[in-house]
Amino acid sequence: MGMSVIISVATEEDAEQILKLQYLGYQSEAELYGDWGIEPLTQTLESLRAELAERHVLVARLGDEVVGTVRGRVDDSGVARVGRLVVHPRMQRHGLGGRLLDAVERQLLDGHRVRSFELFTGHRSLGNLRLYARHGYQQREVREVSRRLSMVTLEKPVHAELAATA
Repeated sequence: MGMSVIISVATEEDAEQILKLQYLGYQSEAELYGDWGIEPLTQTLESLRAELAERHVLVARLGDEVVGTVRGRVDDSGVARVGRLVVHPRMQRHGLGGRLLDAVERQLLDGHRVRSFELFTGHRSLGNLRLYARHGYQQREVREVSRRLSMVTLEKPVHAELAATA
């Protein structure tokens, strides 16, 4: 009998596994853009631990192993910012990224006045862009960061029925 993936709130004890997964998961992004200095690859354990205390961080577990993670926070204007959605390469293309995205959206709606969700990704990250579009995100802005990279900001409004189900 196979194990199922369980999504839950991250704990302090998950920090090292999250950081290792983040490093593994962002290798393909670094290669795609030719930039190995991107923040997910240079983040320190101390910085990640601070985020665990300040933000909503979820993990997907397969047994004791963290195989996915996502973070979010709601700012003062009611924008729920989603970030660092990472799924272990061997677990990709099985719907886990979408499950994590849905779970963090539900968590951010719980107890917060959210008017919209926002996230960003690189313009060449076509798999990410497809995932976000399937989950109702629409391109709001493209900002050139360098000749090799433009950041695409995507937004998803919160409809009354979505907020009521949270």
